[in-house]
Amino acid sequence: MDFTLFLFYAFAAVLLGASVGVIASRNSVHSALFLVLAFFNAAAIWMLLRAEFLAIALILVYVGAVMVLFLFVVMMLDINVERIRQGFWSYLPLGLIVAAILFIEMALVVGGKWAGLDAMPMPAEPAAGYSNTKALAWLMFTDFAYPFELASFVLLVAMIAAVALTLRARAGNKAIDPAAQIAVKASDRLRIVSLPAEKSN
Repeated sequence: MDFTLFLFYAFAAVLLGASVGVIASRNSVHSALFLVLAFFNAAAIWMLLRAEFLAIALILVYVGAVMVLFLFVVMMLDINVERIRQGFWSYLPLGLIVAAILFIEMALVVGGKWAGLDAMPMPAEPAAGYSNTKALAWLMFTDFAYPFELASFVLLVAMIAAVALTLRARAGNKAIDPAAQIAVKASDRLRIVSLPAEKSN
């Protein structure tokens, strides 16, 4: 076993352990920190596979921006964990069914051969001037353009859902209705009062 393969197994083992910690931790902040550790190890594995752009993008985008924002949101919302856990056993069968479906889909993806993956294979020893960023962009915007757009749409829906969840109605919260402001008329804001004329002495 060479040193590169040893590093791969080491990073993969830590990645699996951190992934288990994400779903097994009782504290949401600890789960987020485990996810950061998982992202770092996934980036290290991508570095071993000579996918430097993906590794750097994972660290900068997810660890540097998304996870920091997630930690701030978790700490600001102050979620009542005990109330959420009250219906755990009632949703457990549905969760197991969804987990089984995801496991079967991942097994099909890992074990099967996707059409188009061998369209531009990465060489074992990249030649001079080879750019994996260019190869990734070539595949993303040609063979996998529709899945890329679908993933963007899913992220857009998730972003809208996150905004809708954080903007829930709260007691004592002062809000302005833009539709009511636009629909206002001059007669609603201005009232002409007729006063009798008075003579000064």
